[in-house]
Amino acid sequence: MQGGDSMAMLNSVLPFFLMGGIFYFMLWRPQKKEQQKRRDLLNSLKVGDDIITIGGIYGKITAISEKRVKVQVAEGVEIEMARNAVSGHQDPAKNA
Repeated sequence: MQGGDSMAMLNSVLPFFLMGGIFYFMLWRPQKKEQQKRRDLLNSLKVGDDIITIGGIYGKITAISEKRVKVQVAEGVEIEMARNAVSGHQDPAKNA
């Protein structure tokens, strides 16, 4: 009878392992990849990069520190913002 009890226990625990596996591959793993990609982007920023901010502002980095960046948005107009506000690099091929 013990063989039947262990099989029943395995059948009752198996769905939890399956849900855990699905959770890992569909939610946690892709989220970690996106976080790493964003971290790499923020660490690769340098003066002269053309960027887009989270708010949709296009500009060029003129100064950068650990937590802040200065972005030139027009001739003679610079704004200072949090480094985390940078959404990505501008694609020069699409700026036509």
